[in-house]
Amino acid sequence: GEIKGLSTSLYVDRRKSKVWNYYTKLGDAYVECNVCKKQLSFHNSTTTMREHLVRKHSIRDTLLSQLKDDQASESDCMAQENMIKRSRQMTPENYLYHAASCSEPRTDVILELVLEMIFRDLHPLSVVKDKGFGLLIGYLEPNFTLPSPIQLSSMLWHRYNVVKQHLERYLQTAQSIVICVEFWVSQPNQTYLTITANFIDGEWRRARCILETQPVHETKGAGDLGEKLFSILTEFGLSNKSIFCVMHDSLQNTVMNSQPLKSAYGWTSLCCAAHTLHLCIKAGLEVDQVQEALTAARGIVSYFQQDAKATCSLNSKLEAINKTKLKLVMDVGSRWITTIEMCESLLDLKWAIMSLLEEHPKGTLAVQNLADHQWKLLQDLVPVMRTIKIATSFLREEQNISISSLMPCIHGIITAIGQQLEESSDVIKMVVGNIRSELMQRWSISEDEKVLESPAITASFLDPRFKEMRFLSPNLRNELHKRVKNMLSEVFNHQSPPSTQFWLPNSDYKAEVGEAGVQLSAHKDRGPSGQSQSMYDILLGKDPTESMPEIHQQLENYIVEPLCKRSTNPLDWWKTNEHRFPAVARLGRQYLAIPATVVLPDQAFAANESTLDPRLQVKLRAHKGTMMSGLQTAVHPTEWGLDSDWQ
Repeated sequence: GEIKGLSTSLYVDRRKSKVWNYYTKLGDAYVECNVCKKQLSFHNSTTTMREHLVRKHSIRDTLLSQLKDDQASESDCMAQENMIKRSRQMTPENYLYHAASCSEPRTDVILELVLEMIFRDLHPLSVVKDKGFGLLIGYLEPNFTLPSPIQLSSMLWHRYNVVKQHLERYLQTAQSIVICVEFWVSQPNQTYLTITANFIDGEWRRARCILETQPVHETKGAGDLGEKLFSILTEFGLSNKSIFCVMHDSLQNTVMNSQPLKSAYGWTSLCCAAHTLHLCIKAGLEVDQVQEALTAARGIVSYFQQDAKATCSLNSKLEAINKTKLKLVMDVGSRWITTIEMCESLLDLKWAIMSLLEEHPKGTLAVQNLADHQWKLLQDLVPVMRTIKIATSFLREEQNISISSLMPCIHGIITAIGQQLEESSDVIKMVVGNIRSELMQRWSISEDEKVLESPAITASFLDPRFKEMRFLSPNLRNELHKRVKNMLSEVFNHQSPPSTQFWLPNSDYKAEVGEAGVQLSAHKDRGPSGQSQSMYDILLGKDPTESMPEIHQQLENYIVEPLCKRSTNPLDWWKTNEHRFPAVARLGRQYLAIPATVVLPDQAFAANESTLDPRLQVKLRAHKGTMMSGLQTAVHPTEWGLDSDWQ
């Protein structure tokens, strides 16, 4: 993610010298060095600024030594773009050393690499004072003097500020933003809050940008969260109107209440699909007989994992038939996927477990075997759980990250597990009944009015793979089409010029459908007064009676468009077809930006939560959350919950 971020940042501002990372402009004639606060005169040249950095601070723009200054010619810019393309094919390490292998003094390269190590691996700045690190550097480079933590701090802040500025500019291009709020707990039970901004940019790339990770101390309610979100948005130059909705994982139920967020800020609140699905399955597994069987199963797993003699006996039996890869798995209460893995592992090793338990006289073992009906219950439970696990595999695929894939998937689960009931026991029927009931209630599937209000339903319709909405009744489909038509009319009536930057078709297409299905082509909007008609449009806006039918026609054309294959990425399809349905594409960009889960699906549906130490957990959140479109994440250094010397 880092090198993609670097290259994208360069592409955004390719004519700007990296020297500016270390300076602040004071008016038109002066600049101030951010390291020593010395003021220098500025005459549209960075030469003096470069010399000051090299002479006083031993800083050279190592990573970008191949690039030219502001005066780069057009051919130079092309060369830069080619370099950027090459960099995308290199690993971060290769890129770093490749860039550093140019004619830079070795001490400058080492300084940059020390900063890179701290930046990439989240080391405290005090590492440069550690004796072991000093001995290592002293041996490798005897003439190199390690910088002070204060010097490194200054360089790090500038790196953060530069990335943050690029991110601010990138966020300003978003048509609308979905904020994801994740609460997570580190090993010493410190709760953290990670805020990410999600949107689809002008190139139809899915952007996931971490705005901030900070420790949570005393959170009193939704109002407090709203204030916190508003403060972070303001810091990145965003208004509450730029937020389409807020998604949360409800880890802290006292925090998330949709009403205050809606009334105070106008934000719709959605719950993470992974968290909601967990609650539905939990309701199914709470059937008494299932709980008894699972408790007994945990006892067996615990016994064979903790008793050395039992573990040795089990391993001996597995070695005898070359099945040493089979292992018992203990489930985790907060991760339902681990429960199915525990059941599967027990069933795979049932023969060995039964054999070992039978070899010992009754009463000598600290574990009770499962009764026959309990073994049968686990065996019947596994296919139901596997069906739901298949659904999570579907949601983990790259083209299914959007909430548009969610409702077809949920309806699929309800149908599939319902079909497994025909020859099931009463207990399994109760489990499946509870899960189905919870799924239908939490996603309002049986309530026609509520289901149509769901952003997930609108998103599915705007996904070219699911737009037929086969899981809805014909009446609901017609009602949905009317709602989308009203949305398009509302977009037309309230459209403002800045918001059209991503959905305007190219100039060649204007003669056919106009801009975003709103502005008609030149030969069409000439009225009796000829050119004056367009002059009136400038004054009064387009005449709705002329343009509205065009928008509605786009919707009709989109509806009759053939379905795409399920493997199609909807964003790729819209990138290709945006010019055909520009007004519908605008809605698509808004709704398809909503992810199904607060964190990336691989993490949301993972079997195990990370057991890393707090520093590495923060790093995991930071780097797993680097923008999928390529830009670098901009996590605030002082709010990572790390050592105080970061500051």
